[in-house]
Amino acid sequence: MNTSPPQDSAGRVALTARRGISTFGIGVVGFMAANLVPFMIIALVDQHGLTPTEAGTVMTACLLSTAISCLLTSRWTALSGRHTVARIGLLLSAAGFGIAALVPVTPLAIAGIILGGLGGGGAISSSGAALAALRNPNRMSGISGLANRAIVTVVLALIPLLGVGMLSAFGLLAILALAFAATAGWMPDAAAGGSLPRDGGPDVGRSPEADKPPVPGKAAGASRRVMIAGVSLLACFGLWAVGEDSLWAVAGSMGAAHAGIGDQEIGLMLSISTAGGLVFGAVASYAGERLRRTPTLIVLLLLGGGLKFAAGLTDDPFWYMLVIIAWNTVYALAFMYVVSVAVALDARGFWSAALSGTYLIGSAFAPLFGTFVAEALGYVPLSAILSAFSFILLFPFVLVSRVAAGVEARARAEAQEPAINLHHAAAV
Repeated sequence: MNTSPPQDSAGRVALTARRGISTFGIGVVGFMAANLVPFMIIALVDQHGLTPTEAGTVMTACLLSTAISCLLTSRWTALSGRHTVARIGLLLSAAGFGIAALVPVTPLAIAGIILGGLGGGGAISSSGAALAALRNPNRMSGISGLANRAIVTVVLALIPLLGVGMLSAFGLLAILALAFAATAGWMPDAAAGGSLPRDGGPDVGRSPEADKPPVPGKAAGASRRVMIAGVSLLACFGLWAVGEDSLWAVAGSMGAAHAGIGDQEIGLMLSISTAGGLVFGAVASYAGERLRRTPTLIVLLLLGGGLKFAAGLTDDPFWYMLVIIAWNTVYALAFMYVVSVAVALDARGFWSAALSGTYLIGSAFAPLFGTFVAEALGYVPLSAILSAFSFILLFPFVLVSRVAAGVEARARAEAQEPAINLHHAAAV
């Protein structure tokens, strides 16, 4: 029999099958367009006669609409609107990508793609907020990343079997969006112990002690520190996305130019790297809080920066593939830990909801940045610049992680204080 309390000290709830299917699945669907960009560009070029640059511009517009809608809805989903935002967003995605899949008129297909991206932002925002309402942020972030990689791997394998085209690339995503829209009501509500107040009213679940006047300067200082940490985390995550996804964009061309690997080897390399993310994502989700967040994040960022630099120096096919596989695995783990920092900053999910939007903004511009620098300076300077992203961003990431640890420690202390006071009164 499970005797664990229904909520932890921050008001978070336990993971159940329905909560997991909804929270993780909706987030995966929201991000799916970003993962399917290569197939979607091929479909637009083959069936609508766009040039690769034009098709890439369409997908950039799609991802930017996703990022903007994610950011605009993040406060709403952190409070009481996550179920509504998720349902509306997924229905918009289903309609937009459905139009792109079925209507052969190019302007309508492009409009549908952008509309589908707009809806995906609401799905990502809602899922990120709901993730913060589940107990054990490290483990939940690991499971979320694991679910994302598992589903994306299946979809990436299925589309070539169906034949790459508008119907397979966009139609399959429309079906998934429609299916998960029915599960939106399963997501957990906002945690009672979060730090983001409701508009014009008291926090839900606050004790009477919480309504007493705070110690002058102390509460305001803590709130200001969390706000600065949250904004810094969003900015750093967007920049980190540019540094990571730029390498992903040129990994194939760099491998061909430096190491002489062919298309089959590139496909094998990307498949194995996805499997590596699955395996180590499972390890991270199992380990949970046994791996301390800040030291682990330091190791991952240093290792990721070193591997990005090594990728530009390696000219042996085997070692190049090994470096890219290792880098992509480290990237997946670092992504999970940064998400767990955002979750820890606010149990209601404001920062974790907005985090994905800022990442998508950086990700949308990464292919342009990577290809431009590679053409202008070469692959070795590009790898040095991209590795510098990890080394420089290490410092603000660590500072924000320490603030998040302090938020969690205060939440635990406040949860234990009433029990301590009651024991003291009984003794007197």
